[in-house]
Amino acid sequence: MRPRYSFSSRHTGKIRNIRKQKGKYPSIAKKVVQDSDIILEILDARFIQETRNEALEQDIKNKKKRIIYVLNKSDLIDKNNLRIPEEMFPYVMVSATNRKGIKELRDRIKIEAKKVEKKPEDYHKIIVGIIGYPNTGKSSLINSLIGKSSAGVGSDAGFTKSMQKIKLSQDIVLMDSPGIIPESEYSQQDKEKISNHTKLGARSYSQVKEPEMVIIKIMEDYPNLLEKHYKINAKGNPETLLEELGKKKGFLKKGGEVNEDTAARLILKDWQQGKIKL
Repeated sequence: MRPRYSFSSRHTGKIRNIRKQKGKYPSIAKKVVQDSDIILEILDARFIQETRNEALEQDIKNKKKRIIYVLNKSDLIDKNNLRIPEEMFPYVMVSATNRKGIKELRDRIKIEAKKVEKKPEDYHKIIVGIIGYPNTGKSSLINSLIGKSSAGVGSDAGFTKSMQKIKLSQDIVLMDSPGIIPESEYSQQDKEKISNHTKLGARSYSQVKEPEMVIIKIMEDYPNLLEKHYKINAKGNPETLLEELGKKKGFLKKGGEVNEDTAARLILKDWQQGKIKL
């Protein structure tokens, strides 16, 4: 594998699934904020600051809407490592996969719903909009909230393609939307941004053009984490990790050369599916 330790070079390849974000998805997010009384911002508990959309948060505050910060995937992080900004209130820790914190979130939604002032001519139901980065678990969370599979769930980033409304109770409706990368962070060419989005799960492991770059990023941010998980002593070298993992898993090309692309995508798949815990 050729050394690729710099994020300065650029490429012009297009990522089909994320290409739609720039025009369609941000406008949908703004519509969710406009139409909702309460907004749930779904964040990855492992990457709270990185998965916040502060532009949308400001829009919510400007419109005097209520916001609940939902820290999903809390089962994938040691609670002692959590650093929650003071301005993020109210927040609820949940794990949609394990259904932990779901009752607390329902209760918080009901508390905030009672504070909503509605005019007589307004639609009588409280609308709770849901926003967040791709793959932060919005659809899984909805299914946990309502107790059945009404929202489609997929492991690939951007699985939810359009807005959908789902009844939570007699008086409350949930409004789901596609995952959204903030416009200021969106890029089809900046390798560092693409790598960071893939690390966060906002771009699918199956579609990122250069998965090795993301492995470098993860190893820089979390030294020894991947080596410990795969039981490989790579001494911090991404090339060694991919080479040894490829041999271990039998990812070989003709002639016995290790297929490092396949090895890198396996790591990213395990990472995005929560198999590698911080």
